Amino acid sequence: MIVENSTKKTVNPKGHFVKREYVMTLIFVTALFLLWGMALTMGDVLNKHFQNVLQVSKSDSALVKMSIFGAYAIMALPAGYYVERFGFKNGVLLGLILYALGAFLFIPASDLSSFSLFRIALFVLGCGLATLETVAHPFIVSLGSQDSSDQRLNLAHAFNGLGGVLGLLIGGYFIFGTKSPESQNLDSVKNLYTIIGCFIGMVAVAFTLLNVPASLDLRVIKGERRVKSSGIFTQRHFVWAIIAQFFNAAAQGGTWAFFINYGSEVMHFSDETVAYYFAFSMALKMLGRFIGTYLIIRYISSNRLLTICAACNILMCLMIAQSWGSVSFIALILLNFFFSIMTPTIFSLGLKNLGGHIKQGSSYIVMGVAGGAIFPPLMGLVADHNIAYAYYLPVICYAVVCMYGYNFYQVRG
Repeated sequence: MIVENSTKKTVNPKGHFVKREYVMTLIFVTALFLLWGMALTMGDVLNKHFQNVLQVSKSDSALVKMSIFGAYAIMALPAGYYVERFGFKNGVLLGLILYALGAFLFIPASDLSSFSLFRIALFVLGCGLATLETVAHPFIVSLGSQDSSDQRLNLAHAFNGLGGVLGLLIGGYFIFGTKSPESQNLDSVKNLYTIIGCFIGMVAVAFTLLNVPASLDLRVIKGERRVKSSGIFTQRHFVWAIIAQFFNAAAQGGTWAFFINYGSEVMHFSDETVAYYFAFSMALKMLGRFIGTYLIIRYISSNRLLTICAACNILMCLMIAQSWGSVSFIALILLNFFFSIMTPTIFSLGLKNLGGHIKQGSSYIVMGVAGGAIFPPLMGLVADHNIAYAYYLPVICYAVVCMYGYNFYQVRG
């Protein structure tokens, strides 16, 4: 028997978007989505900067992505167990501490001009991001009714898109944009990440002062009594959510990692100029999430919108690979618009009906983000010969996401 509650999008009038006592918590947790969005896109700026300063190849510079997203594969499950044991608030604090520690490790990495040490710093930072993602998704889901969970997640991820824009603008200016000698070496990187580490540390201190209602964790504990003893891996929609998130993150990691390379090699723009185009693309991603949230609330089921967006990105990738000048570059910019709703929608559909296993389920879906560690080096191998042809590879990824939205999202009970 197929449960249709994830396919019909007439909003349940009894379902609340967020309880009044959780509003401040929602605001703060939504800010976390912004913070890890900044970190991810700054990694794409670093990817090109390391090519320029440390003279690494495209395939080797893609190890930046492997360091960040590889941390998701290792840290997601421990983070999930940590949150189960110590609750949402302590999980957020752990994530922020690791985020700040990773940023501060950029100081010795810059002083030693060590690509290996940079990768260690990015791995620690990535562990912080993985922890925040593992905590934040079930955190957001628990703040209201399950019927409106996909709306809350898409809204929160809209601010993740804003973080992506800010990450590119800040990173593009400090690393590429200034004319000082520091922008031609690693001092700009060290200065930028020292500021980031201090800021994240202050956010962690502020979060300790936030009153997070204990009822949030109690709601999940109560829900655990209603979960079937057979476990979450008998739920097909959940298992396919992990698979879809793996390929979704793979496509994201690869297309973002070589955006600046494509702009400089195919369009012959400066790195700084392409970074600003990338920021505009991330702004379209943010816009897409606001539009997607509205469409899901009013007009279309989340799985159907996911299918349409994945199909559109298959078309965009095929156009990018043709090197049609401005037409292909516009398609590259539009990738993020159609990508916008994919991550939160996959999360929301995958977490349906998991009851008290929602934290554990979130950690497994976050682990799927490790796809972003594997795919960029593969694209890099192709990009070393032809940057445009590398964009044929994400077609495979978006095809998997398209299948998930078309059929495999369905909750069976």
